Amino acid sequence: MISKLEKQIAFRYLKTKKKDGFLNVISTFSFIGISLGVAVLIIVMSVMNGFRSELVNKIIGFNPHITVKPYSNSIDYEKLKDNNLLAISDEMIFTNTGETVVINKDYTKGLVLRGYAKNDFPKLEVIKKSNFIGKKNLTENYISIGKELSFDLNLEIGDKLLLMSSSGVQTIIGSLPKQQLFVVNSIFDSGLADFDQNIAFININALESFFDLKEKDRILEIYLKEPIKIEMMKNKVQNIFKNEFVYSWADMNNALFSALKVERNVMFIILSLIIIVAAFNIISGLTILVKNKTKEIAILKSIGVLNKSITKIFFLVGLIIGTSATIFGVFLGVTFSIYIENLRIFLSEIFDIKLFPEEIYFLSKMPTEININSILIISFCSIFITALVSIFPALRASKLDPVQSLKYE
Repeated sequence: MISKLEKQIAFRYLKTKKKDGFLNVISTFSFIGISLGVAVLIIVMSVMNGFRSELVNKIIGFNPHITVKPYSNSIDYEKLKDNNLLAISDEMIFTNTGETVVINKDYTKGLVLRGYAKNDFPKLEVIKKSNFIGKKNLTENYISIGKELSFDLNLEIGDKLLLMSSSGVQTIIGSLPKQQLFVVNSIFDSGLADFDQNIAFININALESFFDLKEKDRILEIYLKEPIKIEMMKNKVQNIFKNEFVYSWADMNNALFSALKVERNVMFIILSLIIIVAAFNIISGLTILVKNKTKEIAILKSIGVLNKSITKIFFLVGLIIGTSATIFGVFLGVTFSIYIENLRIFLSEIFDIKLFPEEIYFLSKMPTEININSILIISFCSIFITALVSIFPALRASKLDPVQSLKYE
């Protein structure tokens, strides 16, 4: 424990005199460096958390949360009545998929088609969005395409789109790829260009006819009440559909989220170096303070103050600087994280530049998510580092010989 006397002396040493100008500069730079390091770390982590959450929401909004795919036999419809499945699922929709080629004048590209029943199509999250344009009735010859694909092919609602299937049709000259015209009756915008360019929706009966698929090939899409608890929910679904292949939205995007996690961890390590460098300034500051207070340390020792108390006094000085700088840094970091969108708009207007343009990042505003656990970890690491670097100069102060110190004063 730290005594009242030790605290009083430590706080007295924090109030440096005018003659200690260089010490003031070092202490100030230590305080500013640690504060800025903590603040920048909180801001970057909050923005990266926000980007991840926004990306998860977009992916969840476009993809099924859990997909059940039969290996050979069709999915047993009786399993859909399982109470455990009904308890966790919000919607269960059957679909089928196929890969096609778009033929549009001189432009051709691959496209993944998803087929849905007329009544199931409006249940999709991407269709419920306010930026969905067109009709929600997906009948036999209609197709719903993404915003990016409509730009690429210069298509509007009512235009026709020629698709070519991998399945063949027999003619007098042999088997030829099946071709069919579809009418664009709606345009969706998921917010993710990769999806909007490469995926389109048609009626499930039209899809199965186009690709020569059977009803037994249909895939079950499960939309959960709590899609974030994906691993736990996936295990529950796997226990019900033991003979089917079960995968989740997280499995489909595992590489992407692994890359985001690595990037986040690397940023944490790099920005932590700012705090470490600033914390090492405390060593310089305390070393100079010990030098300036040599006479006072000698007097304290001569009146019976123990080495342990001297160590505590100088350790407390470093700890107070580090803790107060960390608290101020947390305040700055949280404040900037809350108002970062306002700051982005302000800087964009002042310098007439686009920061995080929507056409590249597909985000209308800068996303932030303040995570209390991240703030606590950053604060703990900052205080721990400053406490660690304060030990050496504090121990050096306790080892001063009072006789020698007074002799050369």
